[in-house]
Amino acid sequence: MCAIMFAMSKKGLSTNPYKGVRDFYPQQMAEQNYIFSVWKKIAELYGYEEYSASVLEPTELYKAKSGEEIINEQTYSFKDRGDREVTLRPEMTPTVARLVAGKRRELGFPLRWYSIPNLFRYEREQRGRLREHWQLNVDCFGATGIEIEAEIIEIADAVMKGFGGKSSDYRIKISHSAFLNNFISKKVADAELVSPLIKLIDRSSKIETDEYISRFKKIAPAWIGDPMEFVSISKVNESLAGLSEYRSIADLAELLLARGISVEISPLLTRGFDYYTGMIFEVYDTNPKNSRSLFGGGRYDNLLEIFGGERVPSVGFGMGDVTIRNFLEERNLFPGFKSTTDIYIGVIDSESLKAAYRFAKDLRSLGVRTSIDSSYRKGSDQKKSASKLAIPYFVLFGSDERDGGKCKVSDMNDGTSTFYDSAAAIAVALKKKKSRTL
Repeated sequence: MCAIMFAMSKKGLSTNPYKGVRDFYPQQMAEQNYIFSVWKKIAELYGYEEYSASVLEPTELYKAKSGEEIINEQTYSFKDRGDREVTLRPEMTPTVARLVAGKRRELGFPLRWYSIPNLFRYEREQRGRLREHWQLNVDCFGATGIEIEAEIIEIADAVMKGFGGKSSDYRIKISHSAFLNNFISKKVADAELVSPLIKLIDRSSKIETDEYISRFKKIAPAWIGDPMEFVSISKVNESLAGLSEYRSIADLAELLLARGISVEISPLLTRGFDYYTGMIFEVYDTNPKNSRSLFGGGRYDNLLEIFGGERVPSVGFGMGDVTIRNFLEERNLFPGFKSTTDIYIGVIDSESLKAAYRFAKDLRSLGVRTSIDSSYRKGSDQKKSASKLAIPYFVLFGSDERDGGKCKVSDMNDGTSTFYDSAAAIAVALKKKKSRTL
């Protein structure tokens, strides 16, 4: 045992994160915060209010509505010390349904809520899919009709525009959850085969063609026809065009077009959850390097009933940070990294340190985010550190500054230097510079 521990200590622990999750160094964290800031800005622009909940949920919540596949293959589920089955949430919709059902009589409807939860799925890591991600959830409870559905899709479109995306950068496809159900029901005698076939079709883009066909024939061995017709079909089937649901989706498309948002009716579009009851939509990246679904959502009017309450019409979407990050990276839409620190104070010697701390205190009281280097290294080395940290301004504190002389502030972006006689003067100057860059 001692030999094993000694060998481990010599080798050292791995510096890699757990498989399928990410580390966020300051630059990546700045990008993540940028994504969150756009999400929050757009959601609140449309009158949606933020909520949150614990990352742990009773496993029975997902058994009730997300489907057995989610529980058995894709969740982090375990028993706690009280022998209770719990799950790290794989999605937010069941959680928000629980919240609304819990205080239904106290809340004023329609509710417009949003959140940015941390979600976990135990699945194979691939481009656009990790085992942990963050997701914008935007939901409206208590409103019926295509007007609120149009609002939800409009918000999704506004978020994409908020990131700097153009209409040509993505496509919005809309459909109805009844379409595929109706189409398959006419081709299979056993109604119990419809749901597993729909789930398989939804996963068709994520698995190899041979595997898809093999699974399809295993579920429906008596199927007559080509299983790939669901993957390749692109036009409205005549049996669907006469449905009232199709008319509502066509009306929704017209309403969105009047708002300047072009959508494509895709009758055999499906979503991977059982709880959708009406309109569904997906947003697709048009870049060939990232040709995939970015996110989607739809109407789920019956989900609150699992809590024993009355039916509450609901509609919403979830947008993950991983696929959106790929979208932004492919188009170079991330803003340049900028430190959250405004100014870096280098200190030449111990005699100057107290004065530097007093000066930093004055700057901070004026809202200037200030960092101090007390290593007493060469001034050039301290300036290099400020540059590596992407801090935009640098001042070296020595005898002149300590004795009340003017401070020489270097602009790390353009290499210019300016002298200031007080912390207040620096604060005013930096505020003006910030306002010009907004």
